[in-house]
Amino acid sequence: MDPIVVISVLGGLIFLLLIIGAPTKPLRFIGQSAVKILIGAIFLFFLNAFGTSFGIYVPINIATAAVSGLLGIPGVFALVAIQTWII
Repeated sequence: MDPIVVISVLGGLIFLLLIIGAPTKPLRFIGQSAVKILIGAIFLFFLNAFGTSFGIYVPINIATAAVSGLLGIPGVFALVAIQTWII
């Protein structure tokens, strides 16, 4: 596709959202989920930073960040247990 067409369509959609207004509930849900996934990635980063001295390492990807972000600290412990005993 031509970049001019893509930019025009995106600009038109943004203009349409500004005029009509965005549906707030789905956007709020998407925003809260993104923040929770980001917090989960930060949990995993600190786990990997401090856990390497104990031999604990959990890879940071979307799935593990989502589990640790949505479940919180128990999710991080569950990922450590899965990594230690199952994988």
